[in-house]
Amino acid sequence: MINKVIASGLQRVDRVRNDFQSPPIGIKNMLNQILATRMWCGLLMCFSILALCFPVAGAEHKFDFGLGVSQPGVVNVTPQTMYDSTRGFGFLKTEAARTGTSSLFAVDVPERNYDVTLRFGDPVDATSTTVKSEARRLMLEKVETAPGEYQTRSFTVNVRKPPISTGGTTRLNGREMGPPMIAGWDEHLTLEFSGLRPGVVSLEITPATHAITVFIAGDSTVTDQRNEPWSGWGQMIPRFFVQGVAVSNQAESGLALFSFESQKRLAKVLSMMKKGDYLFIQFGHNDQKDKRPDAGPFTTYQANLKKFIEATRDHGGIPVLVTPMERRRWSGGKQQQTLTDYAEAVRQTGEALNVPVVDLHAMSLAFYAALGVEDSKRAFVHYPADTYPGQNTALRDDTHHSVYGAYELAKCVVEGIKTNVPELAPFVVDDFDRFDPAHPDAPEDISIPVTPLLGEAATPAGS
Repeated sequence: MINKVIASGLQRVDRVRNDFQSPPIGIKNMLNQILATRMWCGLLMCFSILALCFPVAGAEHKFDFGLGVSQPGVVNVTPQTMYDSTRGFGFLKTEAARTGTSSLFAVDVPERNYDVTLRFGDPVDATSTTVKSEARRLMLEKVETAPGEYQTRSFTVNVRKPPISTGGTTRLNGREMGPPMIAGWDEHLTLEFSGLRPGVVSLEITPATHAITVFIAGDSTVTDQRNEPWSGWGQMIPRFFVQGVAVSNQAESGLALFSFESQKRLAKVLSMMKKGDYLFIQFGHNDQKDKRPDAGPFTTYQANLKKFIEATRDHGGIPVLVTPMERRRWSGGKQQQTLTDYAEAVRQTGEALNVPVVDLHAMSLAFYAALGVEDSKRAFVHYPADTYPGQNTALRDDTHHSVYGAYELAKCVVEGIKTNVPELAPFVVDDFDRFDPAHPDAPEDISIPVTPLLGEAATPAGS
């Protein structure tokens, strides 16, 4: 797959490699020339060479995937350019890279938002490339080029690290810590290239100082799930925003409002937030299990929602409430609701505090009803054993969603944005028109390449 991603083919890569190994002026002669000059000139030249070879923290990074002619400030990448911490960039070694199903390219960068610009195409063949970032965040879906055609696409990515700028650190769990550490918290900006025939020509990464950040606080139904076949809607929604909006999905499996705060995840969000950023808040599945005597949807849950809203506004942010989507529950051919009170508590809080509400609870019920009893399983994690890497037993999970289910729920949220969050609506991509959950996409029409297994496959916390 790495060979496929190198758009110009192995022959041109070999030519570049041969030129590098036998340059017109040998490395030895170059060093002799440097030593023969004044010391300060030699140091200046050495630093210039290093600047071309290694990415600088916070600077612009440019990579050429095998086109053959070196350009100033551009790093040539070949299939043999594997990641190492000294170099600070390269392809990650995965089983998928060996078998040719996808490739992961990582660049060490500081915490912030970045604009990513990719050029796609091939002089001879048609290409089809899907791009994900970090922990399986869908960024670009099926970018297709005809033979000899080239296209340039850009998007904005949020990169975060556990330390909190205002003090302390985010308390990560075992799923996040790994090994390996999940891509959403590690040292890299990770990009995944996959598809029928990926054709990535070049990559440019630049700091996006003025981008809007859409932060997400939530649970396992929202989070960036590490491994297939689980997925959260927060993992799919970046695909529906234009460049200039970065999604920072800080939702995590097993969390309720109170545990999200106690693990310093709210503090982390607020430390990164600037005026005009958004915080989407969706909880309920795990808050429902709070056994404290006074716990409930209209007591502790609403009080915690109010706390999140006030903290967001105090930091210049814009809160948006999302009602929790339903679980898959059927009896006698009729849907059974399990989170009605929590959804109503969200609606009441939004009305009382003048906060926009995306009613994902109502939309999810319409979505499941449109699919019916049996086909609604396709929106959830229902798979026979050995369907996915590392999956040794059958999966029957009526809480957590498949990629298809998460994709459709993300479209529900985007529809809610267009209806109820008018300031953010202009940043939705042009190819999203309207979405009616009562008329969802057919499961077979949504085909997103599988991400390779990274770490141990395990059912997400929460139910």
